[in-house]
Amino acid sequence: MGRGRAKAKQTKVARELKYFSPNTDLSALERELHGGSYDPPEQVTDDGDVDEYDEYGKWASGQQ
Repeated sequence: MGRGRAKAKQTKVARELKYFSPNTDLSALERELHGGSYDPPEQVTDDGDVDEYDEYGKWASGQQ
């Protein structure tokens, strides 16, 4: 098969995307754009695990 069939299919898909207008839920869009309360991500606590790079951090800061 040549490039003609693939190009025709790409053109068809592009045309459908260009002219297709789905029903838009404007209230959901408004909620998303308005933004709600900001919930910062939870802080990760150190569980006492040994950090494999800890010795390098001490070396870099000169604390040895």
